[in-house]
Amino acid sequence: MSTLETHRLWGACAAVGYLVAAAVVACGPDRERTRAVAVGAALAGAVLVPLAYLLVSGQAQSEVEVIERAGRLVVERATPYLDEPRSVTEVTPYLPGMALLGIPRALLGADDPVVRVLGDARLWCAAVLAGCLWAGRRASGSVPGAGGRREYRTAVGALVASPVVALPLAVSGVDLPLAGLLCLALVLAARHRPVAAGLALAAACSLKWTAWPAAPVVMALLAHRDGLRAAARSGLVALAGTALAVLPGVFLSPKAMAEQVLAFPTGRGEFTTPASSPLPGRLLAELGPAGWFTAVGLLLAGGLAVAVSLVVRPPRDLVAAADRLALGLSLAFLLAPAGRFGYLALPVLLVVWSRLVRAGARPGPAPQRPYGPPPVPALPVPAGGVR
Repeated sequence: MSTLETHRLWGACAAVGYLVAAAVVACGPDRERTRAVAVGAALAGAVLVPLAYLLVSGQAQSEVEVIERAGRLVVERATPYLDEPRSVTEVTPYLPGMALLGIPRALLGADDPVVRVLGDARLWCAAVLAGCLWAGRRASGSVPGAGGRREYRTAVGALVASPVVALPLAVSGVDLPLAGLLCLALVLAARHRPVAAGLALAAACSLKWTAWPAAPVVMALLAHRDGLRAAARSGLVALAGTALAVLPGVFLSPKAMAEQVLAFPTGRGEFTTPASSPLPGRLLAELGPAGWFTAVGLLLAGGLAVAVSLVVRPPRDLVAAADRLALGLSLAFLLAPAGRFGYLALPVLLVVWSRLVRAGARPGPAPQRPYGPPPVPALPVPAGGVR
């Protein structure tokens, strides 16, 4: 049904991979090896084959071109925004940090076929996601056995092969680095590492402003587990890192940045945003100014409700924090005046991956501590006995 050729190509390849995976599960014995083979077939059909073809042929969604142009502009002008964009494809609706993923294209060029593939922004988006999930798994503090590692790899493979991740991975990849960095920030906060969590949060918040709701969730988790001082330290690190990445664009292109990063994604810019899935906020905005303000009001009310829940009932662990952030982001994506179904990949990744980290490994050995009150030292008995 999609009118985008990249989506239709992905759908054809993924359908074959999913059918082969279903046949393997249906005909093979119910064993771990069968599940691994099925996941491998799904990965080949939904990720490897379409991604390789699209990379070699140079086909991609417009977001890839936007990221790569932003990287070139940063190298040439130190700002990723054009002063006077002439079409919607020349608008950069991302914060300056996203341009870093386009710098490989600016440095490598596109003359040689191999170099053209290596500079593709989709590869670097996928690399950031994979690196963050690997680092998050390592930072989770668990010590899985061999069976736990195999089950975790199979489960993550199934998650990556699912349409919610495989489709953006093959055709655009723009939201995947954001998802990976937010997963990493939540894990680090749950492991009592406020400064590291703040750095991961700053990296995420410098990509897209949709990552900003993660800051209060991370600080609420840290405040509950480590105290207000740790939460404040993490928040200051996140604020300083985000400012360091964003302020050059603000100083060099203030008007262009405001129009392209804030007005354009909300449907108030000069050009119509292509993010027009029939979600509730979009349908309300199409009713006119009253509908647009209604959608914005509902969006703010949903954000306020989530903020109050963080104070009344702060998250206590990784899964609770991921669920709370996923809830807030889902409300934002559903009620925003402009949005697309693909944005929901972010809350899905948060909810599913946090549970895989918890369920796919057993905790390491806890230090041995005596339970109950400490023993009372024996007193010397006098030679004549106790009187």
